[in-house]
Amino acid sequence: MYRFLMSRQWVILTLIALLLIPTMIRLGIWQMHRYEERTARNQLVTDALAAKPVPVEKLTALGHTVTSAERYRTVTATGRFDTEDEVVVRRRTNSDDEVGYHVLTPFVLDDGKVLLVNRGWIPSDGPSQTTFPKVPAPPSGEVTVQGRLMPSETTAASGIKDLKGLPDRQIMLINSEQEARRLDARVLGGYIAQTAPEPKGDIPELLGNPGKEDAALNYAYAIQWWLFAAAVPVGWVVLARREARDRAQAATKEQDASEAEPATV
Repeated sequence: MYRFLMSRQWVILTLIALLLIPTMIRLGIWQMHRYEERTARNQLVTDALAAKPVPVEKLTALGHTVTSAERYRTVTATGRFDTEDEVVVRRRTNSDDEVGYHVLTPFVLDDGKVLLVNRGWIPSDGPSQTTFPKVPAPPSGEVTVQGRLMPSETTAASGIKDLKGLPDRQIMLINSEQEARRLDARVLGGYIAQTAPEPKGDIPELLGNPGKEDAALNYAYAIQWWLFAAAVPVGWVVLARREARDRAQAATKEQDASEAEPATV
């Protein structure tokens, strides 16, 4: 009854099914790992945003690499903005996906160290891409700033190419080591995305809170792949039984037809 399973067509179909099952199970495991990673990162963001502000030098120092546990932590610093060495970061978008610049201003602390402050987003509405845009001035004199601590940007982590030969006072990446060389100063590792004080006229536009990754989507994908894996053997059995039934019915019809034929002398 099931001899057809040894046919070339069914052997190929069976091999495909045997390959699909472990592949789909593995894809489900991978999606579950992605779910766990994203859930852990979301928890880090939640914990960092909920933590009380601390002085910036409690979390970073000269040459320090900001860790994932330190990222997004709110820090404070007292000093003055150095607008003479201010630069803009090219090809950055705001909450409406409009392309413009981020304003990066050195912030000189009382002890002479420099903290890089991303003051927010401004539109690229200048006469050309080579002209330094009009940047609203920060508060003058001594001021206390607050912001979220961020690691230095790299091409490997961000995917942004660090283009050379840019117009004066324009950069592609916010990198404390590069800025230390440019400023010839003692620069703290990483930088902060300013959250306070708020600028007059809402420009530069402060950066919004970090978004959370959609971990639930990966969980749903994992379940989906495992359901597909379970459906493969079920589907194989259904197809095999249908094939056996159809062959049995065809054989019965042939037998009935042969018995109905008149005998010949």
